[in-house]
Amino acid sequence: MELQGTVKKITEVQTFASGFQKREMVLTTEEQYPQPINIEFLQEKGDLLNQLKEGDKVKVSINIRGREWTSPQGEVKYFNSITGWKVENVESAGGFEPTQATPSATKPAEGKGVFEEDEDDLPF
Repeated sequence: MELQGTVKKITEVQTFASGFQKREMVLTTEEQYPQPINIEFLQEKGDLLNQLKEGDKVKVSINIRGREWTSPQGEVKYFNSITGWKVENVESAGGFEPTQATPSATKPAEGKGVFEEDEDDLPF
């Protein structure tokens, strides 16, 4: 899956006693009701955030993970996390650059008018 939006916040690397590392980024989506989405980058994927700054427009490839947890009282709860594994900076005046049509797709072939047909063997 992919999410696109503006970088709102990038946290420092968190290192745990086990040696596990994670870094988080808050991405504000670009839709009618923008959402702040927290995305985790685990281990060496945290380095992907080094090239970014707050305010950058990015496209992030993500995985959604879920897990089950049972409390000491026996109550079962479910948690979700969003994990990023690729980031593309799409910074430009209006987000993505529009694709441009090739010249052959926008004008008729040389020596032919717009309504002239090509000669071929097709019956229609």
